[in-house]
Amino acid sequence: MAIVTPGVEPASALLAAPPSPWLEEWAGFAARLRFADLPAEVAARARLALLDCIGAIAAGAQEAEVQALAARMIEREGGGDSPVIGLPHAARPGTAAFLNGTSGTMLELDEGNQYARGHPAIHVVPALLAAPRGDGAALLVALALGYELGSRVGIASKLNVAMHPHGTWGTLGAAMGVAKLHGATAGEMRAVINIASTLGLATSRRTMLEGGTVRNTYCGVSNMLGLTAWDLARAGFEGERDGVATIFGHVSAADFRPEEMTRDLGARWEVARNYFKRHAACRYTHGALDALGLVMAKAGGLRPEEVKAIEVDTYVWAAQLDSPAAPNMLAAKFSIPFALATTIAHGAATVPAFRGPAREDPAVQALAARVTVNEDAAMTAQLPGLRPARLRVTLADGTVHSAEVTTNRGDTEDPYTEAEVRAKFRELADPVYGADRARAIEEAALALGPHREASALVELLAR
Repeated sequence: MAIVTPGVEPASALLAAPPSPWLEEWAGFAARLRFADLPAEVAARARLALLDCIGAIAAGAQEAEVQALAARMIEREGGGDSPVIGLPHAARPGTAAFLNGTSGTMLELDEGNQYARGHPAIHVVPALLAAPRGDGAALLVALALGYELGSRVGIASKLNVAMHPHGTWGTLGAAMGVAKLHGATAGEMRAVINIASTLGLATSRRTMLEGGTVRNTYCGVSNMLGLTAWDLARAGFEGERDGVATIFGHVSAADFRPEEMTRDLGARWEVARNYFKRHAACRYTHGALDALGLVMAKAGGLRPEEVKAIEVDTYVWAAQLDSPAAPNMLAAKFSIPFALATTIAHGAATVPAFRGPAREDPAVQALAARVTVNEDAAMTAQLPGLRPARLRVTLADGTVHSAEVTTNRGDTEDPYTEAEVRAKFRELADPVYGADRARAIEEAALALGPHREASALVELLAR
């Protein structure tokens, strides 16, 4: 049959094609990987990423929308055995994975990977905690492997500019982690990857810019679908021959480079070059916030009424966050003008600094309107390794303070210490669980390894 209209190749040509080399290598690598294969620093970083996710989930679960959603879903479906972290509920695994993934992104405090241009761990951890199997070593291997697959797809492709990265390649990470936790063979790994590749969401970047809080559910959906992809594979469902190359080379993204999927595979681990966050706002705001911190330290603090104007020069993705409007918490977290203004008013970009009282403060709103944000093409050219920002603060008396940073605190190039990540966890978890229970969770997460049951950690997460 002659095909006149280009677009999709005939099935006969596709069926005759050989298996994708990168996929075959990945499936075998994933099936063979054991805890002993993980470098010590990778296992340590995976534990910290797990702990960081638990803290972000527990704190995010205190938001009214999450609590109302959990109550509705559990009332409709009935309870289960998987904890809804931070809430006095247990649910079915898929529901728990969805709710915990949603909670983990509510406060914009979950970790990420600058090279993948997204947040790999929060797409994997909720799925693993919803259906734990084996000891802590198995959980860490599944986390590291799921993190790796999702990150590498993000590195190997270029998402459409209009898309938000949440809920896209993260579904692959969740599916891979779940499959590894269940001891999948190489053939099952291949099937899971191909099935999960076409289960990602068609997300919109504008959703986050407008403060559409449905965006916070994207990671929850990925975790839920990660569990589903494993069920589909075990039930005999099949995907296309190389779904990743199709989706991330032609549909959701372009320029898929399969060589990046296997470059230094097993030697370079993406979880080991992740970043952690302390500012409770979109990471694109962090360069400007770090620069503001330098100015405030030099000036001995600032007051909103003494600031005449603030000018920010930064890279393209950050420059998009130029609206001073903050109609809800999510929109506020994706506004450089508001983030700077509320930090000046409250001393830091904390969780309360983005809540209703802070957003309704006339002094904060007025200062946000005096902030301008512009792209500097030279700064954009430094992506993805660096995330620069230049800040100029002009005071009412004519005094000018300026500062410039090349990267964000917490990035691989300027990392937070383990002590700082643990302190962040306690700040988030202590109000939810109490200091003693939070400390027990912290110790259990950081002690994970061979002969320590993962279920012991999961049991501590139930309230």
